[in-house]
Amino acid sequence: MTETHPAPPVEAADLDAAAAALRSAGLRVTAARRLLLRALWEAPEPLGAQDLAELSGDGSDLASVYRNLEALERIGLVRHFHLGHGPGLYARTSLGAREYLVCEVCGSHQAVDPSELDPVRDLVRAQFGHEARFTHFPIGGLCRDCAAEYQGTAE
Repeated sequence: MTETHPAPPVEAADLDAAAAALRSAGLRVTAARRLLLRALWEAPEPLGAQDLAELSGDGSDLASVYRNLEALERIGLVRHFHLGHGPGLYARTSLGAREYLVCEVCGSHQAVDPSELDPVRDLVRAQFGHEARFTHFPIGGLCRDCAAEYQGTAE
């Protein structure tokens, strides 16, 4: 299983700021890392390592992409999370904190601001004394459409 790296998120609004963050962490801004950063900053939604490898188009093997993503995560430029049983998805931390809801039937996912799940965290804390976090694994269930379809057939 891929480890999470709880580094504070780095607010890098653009590629230059991301490259500066790499340098300030003592890492080189290689051509492969720059292409990977570009793919991450241009992506409208989180992507898997395979997709990022294809988008960066530099011919890097998948193992190199994972190593670079791990380095970016270790310094707080990206975070990964899992939507079900598939590989991790990566998103830049400058998009802000996100937690996810995933439909177990159709696979759709919805990003939510963590504050929207605070009432859920409060209930878990009150009932079990556990501080719930949904940043690495999403909350699974049924989306509105699948729930409506399921309830419609259950009658």
